[in-house]
Amino acid sequence: MSSPIFSLLLLPHSAAPPMAAICAHRTPFAAAKPQPPHGGPRPSPPSTVGSPRWIRRSYCSHVARWWSAAERRSRKEEEDWPYLSAIGKAADPDGGAVQENGLLDPTLLAIGRTQNLGDDSVGEQKTEELAGVLEEEETNGDDSVSASRTVLDSSVEVSDSSTVPDCIVEETKAEKEVLMSSSALDVEEEEETDEQEQTQTRVTRTIVFVSAEAAPYSKTGGLGDVCGSLPISLAARGHRVMVVSPRYLNGVSNKNFANAIDTGVRIKVLCFGGEHEVSFYHEYRAGVDWVFVDHPSYHRAGNPYGDSNGAFGDNQFRFTILCYAACEAPLVLPLGGYTYGEKSLFIVNDWHASLVAVLLAAKYRPYGVYKDARSILVIHNLAHQGVEPATTYEYMGLPPEWYGALEWIFPTWARKHALDKGEAVNLLKGAIVTADRIVTVSQGYSWEITTPEGGHGLNELLNSRKFVLNGITNGIDTNEWNPTSDKHIPFHYSVDDLSGKAQCKAALQKELGLPIRPDCPLIGFIGRLDYQKGTDVIRSALHELLQDDIQFIMLGSGNPETEDWMRWVESTNREKFRGWVGFNVPVSHRITAGCDILLMPSRYEPCGLNQLYAMRYGTVPVVNCTGGLRDTVENFDPFATDSSGQGTGWRFSPLSKESMLLKLRVAIQTYREHKASWEGLMKRGMSKDFSWDSAAIQYERIFDWTFVDPPYIR
Repeated sequence: MSSPIFSLLLLPHSAAPPMAAICAHRTPFAAAKPQPPHGGPRPSPPSTVGSPRWIRRSYCSHVARWWSAAERRSRKEEEDWPYLSAIGKAADPDGGAVQENGLLDPTLLAIGRTQNLGDDSVGEQKTEELAGVLEEEETNGDDSVSASRTVLDSSVEVSDSSTVPDCIVEETKAEKEVLMSSSALDVEEEEETDEQEQTQTRVTRTIVFVSAEAAPYSKTGGLGDVCGSLPISLAARGHRVMVVSPRYLNGVSNKNFANAIDTGVRIKVLCFGGEHEVSFYHEYRAGVDWVFVDHPSYHRAGNPYGDSNGAFGDNQFRFTILCYAACEAPLVLPLGGYTYGEKSLFIVNDWHASLVAVLLAAKYRPYGVYKDARSILVIHNLAHQGVEPATTYEYMGLPPEWYGALEWIFPTWARKHALDKGEAVNLLKGAIVTADRIVTVSQGYSWEITTPEGGHGLNELLNSRKFVLNGITNGIDTNEWNPTSDKHIPFHYSVDDLSGKAQCKAALQKELGLPIRPDCPLIGFIGRLDYQKGTDVIRSALHELLQDDIQFIMLGSGNPETEDWMRWVESTNREKFRGWVGFNVPVSHRITAGCDILLMPSRYEPCGLNQLYAMRYGTVPVVNCTGGLRDTVENFDPFATDSSGQGTGWRFSPLSKESMLLKLRVAIQTYREHKASWEGLMKRGMSKDFSWDSAAIQYERIFDWTFVDPPYIR
């Protein structure tokens, strides 16, 4: 920071203040009234509600630097103000001390210094000598101006330095050095503090994922992908991670659990009117402890939730067993030689694992166990909430006073008859109430679930906990979904060489019996055949869409009526349509790589992975503007500054046959008539970073915020 006088000397003539203004500051610092620091008002503190620790730490550092700078300025003013006083006494009240060249007369500098020395005679004598020197300089023409402008920087070294006492010169030099060192200290301290904040050691945590499925051991959708990939990314970043999931044997055995070893640990779970023995199997893979809960209820045929006859009737019991076992696993399993311990962070996924958050608050913390643990609820799909009759509450082993946390009343229109009170228990609601933080699988979905349209009856409760609600977009397994090395596709390609993309398209057309036509747009759909995925909109629009010169492929299973419709359309449009009923992983990879356009008309999509896979493979997505689809697909803008445009696909809204057909026709026309723009769309999508490493960094921030506040205790 420079001295006030130094700043004045550098002002142009028009900006130079009158000397009377300078004289107003001649009151010594000690006698002046206290003034606020020149650094401005003290920084206001951040909000304490939900403020993460790093914000509070940064604020404290900011205040410390502010006070330090204020003290240095105050000390400096203490030194400067007597000097200003001396100038004020000697200055011409009419402003005559300001020369024509806009600079303060250097004579005043000597006057101020000599008066500070307390020797008036010396001051008068030196003033006369300096005035003579100044007159000599003025006769030299324009050179005097430049000489005058360097008076300050040379520490008042005039043409004859002998005219100024050595003590004055030395004092001026010392003052300049103090000012320069003070300014340098300010900068150095700020840089040092910023560097310390950036290089602080990252905290590693003990994390326990609890999920009904985890790929590759069990998977029916996006939940399995998340719980099979995110733990590996977190483990790679130094955290100790455990995943707890059921050991499904599909009636006989399951080769996916071949490497899981029985730990020999057995526990008893008291619930549903009996004592149930549970065992644990363990596999250490990719830096993660994969723990599988074994119980006879997991040994039946079908998927994790049901079979061809529908959902299992005892799912509440099956996943209550899972939650109790997950709470005990960090305490009883000596994995790697020692247990995970009580200071664990539980990541509970969807309603199947929601009871973990309730158990921590109701059955462990009141007795001093897990008092330092935290829980985060990850909502993958709010439509599935684990709602069961209210009479089942007593079977879950929870204290009676905790019924309110799970209590759920159906609205009148949803009740079966006039005598139905609509009373039920809602496991997901219990986790929303008791979890320390809530995360959804995209930012858009975190907002949608707080609205009546997307909240599925829980929007008011979620609004009340909005301050702990965040959204993080899911990542994808970039090793499995990689067009340069995918084992399921016949040809490989990259963003730098797209030739393999056309070859994959031709191979897919040949495999499915479609005419091999490189110039014909190939549109694909991959997903469940149900209302959420918008298959009814596809059914209403497909006849009109097939009037254009396109080919369409659908892969999925679900609604039997939709499956039959796919078979009928294929039989009547052999040259343009193929429907694959069922789900096949290799075929889904080949469709993703071979299609030009991927259609996703979902009514709601918490995150969506297929559009991420499509962009990774250079397939352009056309999606409904909802949830994670809105977050991840950037609308194409052909008029951007870049010649190839901007964006990665098309979004349409509202969800209707007309709006969907409009965007599809725009995409088809772009594919046919604007090859450069289409190639730009492909390359921009392939260049996006949708890896789990990026998502893991965001989850770590949520972890830090979770431990800022105390855990939930009733």
